Amino acid sequence: MNNYELMVIFTPVLSDDEFKAVQKKYADFVTENEGSVVHSNPWGLKSLAYPIQKKTTGIYWVLEYSAPSSFNEKLKIQLLRDEQVLRHLVTALDKYAVEYNAKKRSGVPTGIEKVEG
Repeated sequence: MNNYELMVIFTPVLSDDEFKAVQKKYADFVTENEGSVVHSNPWGLKSLAYPIQKKTTGIYWVLEYSAPSSFNEKLKIQLLRDEQVLRHLVTALDKYAVEYNAKKRSGVPTGIEKVEG
């Protein structure tokens, strides 16, 4: 099992219920294919750096998961077929990235926080 992080930008016309449903769809897809979801982080509506399909905003979602390496091709096919997905990016995480993400979620200082002064 390898660790990965998936970032997806969905079309901004999704309602909250539709956004939650599509998150559940992809999280279930990971678990159905012998993977496990480590963490799901919906960022919400953000401005895009440049227009994609004539849209200037998108709904961001980050999913951290572990799965066999053969799973990513299946996931890519599903994401490319989905008309609600504007862009996606799958990143392989090394042991340091996994450790950093776990510390960040638990609230332990990671050493790169901004110092207020």
